[in-house]
Amino acid sequence: MTAPTPVLPERAVPVISPGPLVPVADFGPLDRAQGWAMTGVIAGLAATSRFLNVWSPTDAGTPIFDEKHYAPQAWQMLHNNGVEDNPGFGLVVHPPVGKQLIAVGEAIFGYSGLGWRFSMALLGVITVVLVARIVRRITRSTLIGGIAGLLMVVESVSFVTSRTALLDGVLVTFVVAAFGALIVDRDQVRERMHTVLLDGRIGETPWGPRLGVRWWRFGAGVLLGLACATKWSGLYFVLFFGLMSLAFDVAARRQYRVGRPWLGTVRRDLGPTAWAMGVIPLLVYLSSYWAWFASETGVNRYEAGRTIGERAWFQPPDAIRSLWHYTFKAYEFHSGLTNAGGNHHPWESKPWTWPMSLRPVLYAIDQDNVPGCGAASCVKAVMLVGTPAMWWLAVPVLVYAVWRAFIRRDWRYAVVLVGYCAGWLPWFADIDRQMYFFYAATMAPFLVMAIALICGDILYKPTRDPERRTLGAIVVCLYLAVVITNFVWLFPVLTGMPISQHTWNMEIWLPSWR
Repeated sequence: MTAPTPVLPERAVPVISPGPLVPVADFGPLDRAQGWAMTGVIAGLAATSRFLNVWSPTDAGTPIFDEKHYAPQAWQMLHNNGVEDNPGFGLVVHPPVGKQLIAVGEAIFGYSGLGWRFSMALLGVITVVLVARIVRRITRSTLIGGIAGLLMVVESVSFVTSRTALLDGVLVTFVVAAFGALIVDRDQVRERMHTVLLDGRIGETPWGPRLGVRWWRFGAGVLLGLACATKWSGLYFVLFFGLMSLAFDVAARRQYRVGRPWLGTVRRDLGPTAWAMGVIPLLVYLSSYWAWFASETGVNRYEAGRTIGERAWFQPPDAIRSLWHYTFKAYEFHSGLTNAGGNHHPWESKPWTWPMSLRPVLYAIDQDNVPGCGAASCVKAVMLVGTPAMWWLAVPVLVYAVWRAFIRRDWRYAVVLVGYCAGWLPWFADIDRQMYFFYAATMAPFLVMAIALICGDILYKPTRDPERRTLGAIVVCLYLAVVITNFVWLFPVLTGMPISQHTWNMEIWLPSWR
C-alpha cells in the first residue's frame, strides 16, 4: 500500500508589479526648518561678500567700464520722470527695467558707487538664495541645496556681476527666479494630478484633467517679461522655458497614466502655456515703458505720423507704432556692432570660449602710483573671470549632465541643461557680432547647479560600503575647499584691492587673460 503524499502548506507567491500603481507622492522637500536655516546661513554669506566694500573701486569717483552708460541713465530717469534720452550717445539701446532698478539705489544713496551698485548687490544675494532653494527642491536634499548656495557665493562671475552696475546681473536674477517658479509649478502640477488619480477621475477623458490656475507659471511669465524688459536676450529664456514647461506637462500626464498624454498636453496645456509664457511677458515688457508712454519728450515718442507715416486701420495704436520704431532703431544699433563692420574691442570674445572662461573682461585697472600694498607701486584691477575650479570643469560637467539627462533619463540634469543652453547656444547664431564674456553671466547659476547635482551623486550613490560613503564625503569636501581657496586667491582682482605687480602677474593664469 502506497503511503499518502503529504500535503504541504501553500506558500504565498509575491506578485511583482512592473511599476508602482500610484506614483510616489513626492512634491517637495519636507525638512522645512532645516531648509530655512540653511537658506539663512547662505543668505548671510552672500550678503557679506556682495556688500563688502561694494562702493569701490570707481574711476576717480565715476563709474567703471559700462557702468558709465547705465549709472548716468538711471540717474537721469530718477530726475526726468522716469524717462531717459541718453544725450551723450544719441540712442537708448536697452529696455528700461535694469536702469530703473539701478535708480532705486541711487535714490537711496545718491550718485555714488554704493548708490549705483546697491540694487545689483541686493539682486546678487537674491540670486544666491534662489539657486540654493532651487537645487534643494530638485534634489529633495537640504545638504545639496546648501552646497549649491556655497558654490554660488564663491562663483566669481556672479560675484563680480552683482558688484557692478551692469544690466546682466538684473537679467540673471529674473531668469533664475523664473526657472525656480517653473520648478515649483512642476511639483504643484504633479500634486494636483495625484489628487485626481486618488479620486479615480484620471480616466474620465483620454486627455486627462484640467489643472486649474497655475500661479507659479503665471509668475514665471511675469519674471520672464521683466527679463526681456532688462535685455532682449531674455527672449531666449522665454522660448526655452516655454518648451520646458510643456515637457513637464507631457511627463506628468504620462506618469499618471493619462490615455493620450501628448494630445492632452496640446488640448489642455498649450493654450494656457502660450498665454502665461508668451502673452504675459509681452504685456509686462510693454508696461515697462510706462514712463515713455506717459512722456511728451521721450525719444521717438511721437514718431507715428512723421517718419513712419499715418496709421492704417489694421495697424496698432500710434504709441505702439512709435515704440516699435524706437525699438527697431535700437536693434539696428546692435545688429551693426559686427567685426566685419570694423567694430573690435580688446576684451571681446566668442561663445565657444565662454564655458571655460578663456577670455575674461577687464573692467578696470590702475597701475599709476597706486598705494596700499606695501610695494613702490601697486595694481588695482577688477576682472570678470570664472572661478577656474568650476569653469575649467565645464566640458566634463556638461558631458556628464548630457549622459544623465538622455541616457539615464534624469530630469534634474535635463532642466539644468535647458537653462545653461538658453544662455549660451543662441549666441552662435550671429558669430560676427561683437560679444563679451559678461553675456555668459546667465550660464553661471546653471553651471553651479550642475556641479551641485554631481556632488549629490557622489554623496548619495547607492552603496552598502560605509568606506565608499566616507570617501565620497571626503571628495566633495576637498573639492569645496579647492573652490573656496581658488576664489580667495582671485578675490583681489575681483574687487579692486591694491596688490603688488608681482601678485598681479601671479593672478594671470592664462595668456588669454591679458
